[in-house]
Amino acid sequence: MTGTAIPAFLFGGPEILIVVLILVVLFWGPKKIPELARSTGEATKEWKKGREELENELEEEKEKEKEAETA
Repeated sequence: MTGTAIPAFLFGGPEILIVVLILVVLFWGPKKIPELARSTGEATKEWKKGREELENELEEEKEKEKEAETA
């Protein structure tokens, strides 16, 4: 098999991260990055809050079912 192939060992974690950061800066520009980071953080916070609320509701339902079984 002939052709040009890029060995996998040339691109590790740090190299990929650097390439991604360069692409982000080129695509959105340096002024937009803080806004993107802030909105990503807010979205993550809301997602975690929703997940915690759902987990709490599920725990409450489990407790109600246990109480109903023992009663």
